[in-house]
Order: sequence, then C-alpha cells, then structure tokens
Amino acid sequence: MSTPPHGLPRLLAGLHAGPDPVRLAEHERTHGPLPALRPPDLIEAVERSGLRGRGGADFPTGRKLRAVAGRRRVSAVVVNGSETEPASQKDAVLLSRLPHLVLDGAVLAAGAVGAPEVIVRVGEHATRQIGALEDAIEQRSAAREKVRISVVAAPGGYVSGEESAVIQALSGGASIPVFVPPRPFERGYRGRPTLIQNAETMAQIGLIARYGPAWFRELGTPGDPGTVLVTISGAVEAPGVYEMAFGTAMVDLISAAGGATERLQALLLGGYFGTWVEASKAMGLRLAREELSVVGCALGSGVLIALGESACGLNESVRVIDYLAAQSAGQCGPCVYGLRAIADAVAVIASGRDRGRELERVGRWTEEIRGRGACHHPDGAARFVQSSLDVFAAAIERHRHGR
Repeated sequence: MSTPPHGLPRLLAGLHAGPDPVRLAEHERTHGPLPALRPPDLIEAVERSGLRGRGGADFPTGRKLRAVAGRRRVSAVVVNGSETEPASQKDAVLLSRLPHLVLDGAVLAAGAVGAPEVIVRVGEHATRQIGALEDAIEQRSAAREKVRISVVAAPGGYVSGEESAVIQALSGGASIPVFVPPRPFERGYRGRPTLIQNAETMAQIGLIARYGPAWFRELGTPGDPGTVLVTISGAVEAPGVYEMAFGTAMVDLISAAGGATERLQALLLGGYFGTWVEASKAMGLRLAREELSVVGCALGSGVLIALGESACGLNESVRVIDYLAAQSAGQCGPCVYGLRAIADAVAVIASGRDRGRELERVGRWTEEIRGRGACHHPDGAARFVQSSLDVFAAAIERHRHGR
C-alpha cells in the first residue's frame, strides 16, 4: 500500500500548474502502482468507506458494485464523463489532467464485477478530455491492461448525461433517458448488466483501493465521509474546481475561491437542477447532506454559484429556466409543454408585465409537473423554479413596479 497523502488535496494530488495531463509515470510516483485486490476485498473496502456516487444521484457506490457483481455476463464498466451540467467542470479537470486516477478506479471496478471492458463516455466536443484519455490508454496498453479500455464521444445536451441516456446512446439509440426499470445494473449495455459511475466516483475508488476505507473516512463527516470536488463560480475572486472535505463550512468554500468580490445575495447549490438559498442562510450551512436537506437542497453535481448583489437573481433565473425548457428530450407533455409554459411565464414576470396571474400559474404548474415526466428533468427544473420564486420574491415585486 502506498503512503497516503495527508490532508488535502487527495484527488487533485500531483496536479501540476500547466494544462498538460499527468502521465502514467508521474501518476505512479504520486500514488504508487495499481494495487492487486481480490474482487470481494475491493467491494468491501468501498462499502466500508461510505463512498456515494459523485454524479448527483448520491447512491452508495459499494451497494452498486455488489449489485452488478452478483449478476452473470456483465458487459462493461462505463465511466460517465458526459458532465452535461453547464456550471460544472470537475469531471473535465479529472479526465483532461488526471486521467490515470479515473482509469485506475474503472479498471479496478471492472475486475470487481467481472466486466471485460471499460468505456469512458464523454461529449463529442470534449477535445481535451478525449486527447488526454486516448494518450493515457496508450500508455497503459504497454503495461498490458487486463481489460479493454475505449473512449466514446457522443452528442451532448443536458439530459444526455443521465445514466439511462448514456447506456441508450452506447447501445446505438438516441442520447435520451429511457423508462426504468430495468436499470443498467439489471439490463444495460448490450442488454446485459452494466456498472455506470461518473468520473469522480471512479477516481475515489482508485484512492480507496490504495489507502483503505479508514483513511478515506479521516476527512468528512460520519454521514458524508471523504472529499468532493466543487465547481465554484459567480461573484468570487478565483472561480475554479476545488477539493473540499465534507463538513466544510460554506463560508470556507467561498474563501477557498478567493472570497466574494461583492456582497452576496444568494448561492445556487447543485447547479441548474439545484436550489437558490438566500446568502445569510447559506453561509450558516456546512457542506453536508443532512444540513443542506434542511433548506431543501443538495450538492448534486458539485456546483456552487455565488450571486452578487449587483446582479438580478430573477433575470439570471429566467436564463436558466429557458435553457432547461429547451433541453427537453421531447418524450412527454409535462416536459415539452409544461417547462416551456413555465419558462415563458417567468419571462413575463421578469419583464414587469405580470399583475399576479403568471406568478399564480407558475406556482401551480411547477406542482403539476412534478413526478409526471418520463425522466427527472421536469422535477429538477421545477425545484429550481420554485426556489427562484421564493428567494427572489422581492425582485419579483420590484420588476412588477418597473424597477
């Protein structure tokens, strides 16, 4: 077992200043060679670590590994590097600059579930990620990797990163979510059981395999062990991707990004499917699932956007809602018609032409579309819309009076 890194960074250890990816020799100087673990030992280590998926669904990773390992004729391990959340950059950083750590976790996971193949799925325009991954795979081929590794680029779009959409695209279909069950671990790529995890989750597996579950739990909280990559942007001095321990105070996340550039009025937590939280309330929170849930939000894809007082939260929300409405997969009425109607109504509210009717309609429509879509796209959009109406109620009144 390699000597574990103390404190932070963990995932970002060995990252150098330039844009070039870390090569295999550099990677192994930082973390040591890929450990040889029996499949049951790796699964047990991941279970004991308490690692949860870092793609937004927050599902226990060890449980997912065990579910796939218990099935016959597993087709592949899929690394979901789509990262279709516009405000997120964490998986892009890992795949373009630290590809070997992600591939380590994927190869180990393939051995644990009995998959002969690893597929890394990225967006078709992710040229830096594609180049770094293909180069990393070529370096590893010389080391006689036991599983096949390939990179597949597919069309983007917000819903195309959902795991059933990824499997659908790899199987030759459109990059849109499909009805579940069956889920990928039951019938996925090539109609056979498939393990799919996002890039950061795979990188965490690569670390847990080397340093163990007790080491992983040294940072974080009992309920949320370990670290997480957070993309911080907006009214901060140094926007970027930061590795933070769970349990870190929200004020310290802002400080890590160089501090706020102006007084903040709100934080958007979780990205475009996330929730606006008024700044004074948000700054009293910690980066922990139980605390975020109290104010009705979750970290999701690991996005934090700081909104300064010079910006109009209502206008910013209009842009996001319009984008989400345009990203419908076109499979159901609540998404195709419901989200567009909501987006248009919120635009009317922001224009100052509403006298109360549109606001009442939006409130009713967001409740009506919840849980009625072919996928969770309407649910996430409705959550964002409702938080916008709540947090920016004062702005709505100002717009109504022409200010």
